[in-house]
Amino acid sequence: MSDWTDDLTACASLVERGDPGRFRAVMAAPLAARLALFPLYAFNIEVARAPWVTQEPMIAEMRLQWWRDALEEIGAGTGIRRHDVVTPLSLRLSPEGAAQLDALVDARRWDVWKEPFEDAAQFEDYLDVTSGNLLRAGAVMLGARLPEAVAADAGYAIGLANWLRAVPELEASGRYPLPDGRRETVQTLATEGLVRIARARQARGSVDAVAAPLLFGVSEAQALLKQAAREPGAVVSGALAVAPFRERIGLAKAALTGRW
Repeated sequence: MSDWTDDLTACASLVERGDPGRFRAVMAAPLAARLALFPLYAFNIEVARAPWVTQEPMIAEMRLQWWRDALEEIGAGTGIRRHDVVTPLSLRLSPEGAAQLDALVDARRWDVWKEPFEDAAQFEDYLDVTSGNLLRAGAVMLGARLPEAVAADAGYAIGLANWLRAVPELEASGRYPLPDGRRETVQTLATEGLVRIARARQARGSVDAVAAPLLFGVSEAQALLKQAAREPGAVVSGALAVAPFRERIGLAKAALTGRW
């Protein structure tokens, strides 16, 4: 592929190691989409792990600021730093997308500290910015139309599923991942996520086909949320998971049909 570079190989390797589910989703996407999605998801991994690579909050804040500075350069179109992720990201990220990803990085500051979410609204905002903005920026990079309502609903569901799966690790690190961790609340959250998936799918016809790879994770999110609604205890125990065979079948179907 003529547009493939060493930077993209580095991004793909980072995603394969750090986010295997999204790696498989990107590999199920058309080759052209991989040029945008591998840098985007590599960026997401780097930002998501920045608060966790040190026990010093100020150092973590500095790491996040490094990414905000890089996005500011991309948005301005000048002085863009040389970096395995920043360089390929800058080739397809518009100023609008850079602003969306900047808000994502800013939201990740919550991960640096150990205070709980103030309330359910703050938790929902966190999911929207960290997950929904990834979809919004991805659509910009793909040059695709992704209605705001679909980005919000799908982003919430995918973000919630990934967050619930991470609850044991977050609790072990001293975080308070849920504003209310009661079983009934987990069931309510999971059910809300399923409602949003159904609503996003009702609007599937308004989504450009080229944006479909961004939403390949919806099927996995649905399976995880169904399990959480049925077995809320699986969230705390770390048993929330999708069978690999089922995940592969879902991705193959999405890749063949474009239906997520």
